[in-house]
Amino acid sequence: MSWTNEAASPPAATRPEKLPRVLTVFGGVLLTLSCVTPASSLFIVVPPLVQTQGTGVVLTLALGALVSLGVAFCYSELGTRFPHAGGEYSIVARVLGRGAGWITFVMSLAMIVVVPPVIALGTAEYLSSLVELDTATTGAVVMLLATATAVLDVRSNALVTGIFLGIEVLAAALVAVLGFSHANRPLSALTEPTIPDAAGSSAPFTTTVLLTGLAVAIFTFQGFGSAVYLSEELRDPKRSVARTVLWSLLAAVLIIGLPTVAIVLGAPTDADLATADFPAIVEAWGGPVLSTFVSLAVAAAILNAVIVMVLQNARVLYASARDQAWPTRMNRALSRLHPRWKSPWVSTLLVGVPGAALAGLVDVEALIGLTGVIVAALYLLIAIAALRVRRSRQPEAWRMPLWPLPALVTAAAIALALVNQDVADLLLTAALAALAGAYYAVHLRRRHDTHWVITDN
Repeated sequence: MSWTNEAASPPAATRPEKLPRVLTVFGGVLLTLSCVTPASSLFIVVPPLVQTQGTGVVLTLALGALVSLGVAFCYSELGTRFPHAGGEYSIVARVLGRGAGWITFVMSLAMIVVVPPVIALGTAEYLSSLVELDTATTGAVVMLLATATAVLDVRSNALVTGIFLGIEVLAAALVAVLGFSHANRPLSALTEPTIPDAAGSSAPFTTTVLLTGLAVAIFTFQGFGSAVYLSEELRDPKRSVARTVLWSLLAAVLIIGLPTVAIVLGAPTDADLATADFPAIVEAWGGPVLSTFVSLAVAAAILNAVIVMVLQNARVLYASARDQAWPTRMNRALSRLHPRWKSPWVSTLLVGVPGAALAGLVDVEALIGLTGVIVAALYLLIAIAALRVRRSRQPEAWRMPLWPLPALVTAAAIALALVNQDVADLLLTAALAALAGAYYAVHLRRRHDTHWVITDN
């Protein structure tokens, strides 16, 4: 059975130039882990989670990590079978059909548009210890700097992001050491959690509370699967994709999880834990100089994350143009590589420049829940694809252990998390999927020979 529309593939002379295979597993992990951006996840995504989960945040993150491991198995097996730059949509289209692939692409496109400026907007807050900056303007500048860097070749980006990643790992390690050295709560606070408030009282941590936070916990580690966006540039993808995905997830869990445990155990008072002001907690432990260093490291981590997000999202647009998702002239432009750096430079600009404009329009707090739901929905599609992929005759490489159990458990856990999320976020995600499905049914399905042609590179 063919998973691509070979009859509609463009002639060799007109096919877009291929991305060069120049990345090692180490370089892939640097880029992928930078997309997870552990320090900014720790200081931007985790604090709102602490406010709703209390000391139970550790259990919520642990469950999120377990679900993410199942997702990582799915990404690893699917990514080795289909090493294409389109990532989730490319995989889903080949396994579940072009319609499901289009819905996946539209949801991915929403993430491409929203997440980088959401992350970039956090920069001004963490530079405030040195200088007061306008949040929207700073976010826009970060987006433009990231875009300029992402246009460079992928190996140069791996070097740049590796340097920034080292700084943020050092900051996370300092937070962990300080937190454990100032621990004033027993370990039972992790196993018998409560939700303290600023007034000094506390509420019980229930299974319902845990499930309401699970989607955000999964989002905290989101990014490890983006290794599949780099699969066309990884050497020996049949071996390297799985290694890149799994090592990236393990590193993210350690870099985010250990400091979170340290903060829960070492926050000076329950009021500090209730407000979840992580910079203030760090300052109470190590003084203003250390707090400033950590804040600067988080600002560097944000820039690092946005660079990699723009770089990887540009690969998705590049692949969508190769698959004829847009008008002909736009497909040609988006699939064009830079003559020197061999990067999809037009796609990179189209991801980064509008993101700079959007930085002044988005509400970070309001979008964290929505992005968590969209990520969970994408993961559910990947898990379903992993359940069906072994029916294909594609060459096999890495195989997840105990298949299909990890994919089944992952799908069930994500579905359980989704039904416990905010209704408005669920309705927005469902509306996005419905609109995408309607467009496919009315327009793309009837033009399967010329539009949305899922081709092998």
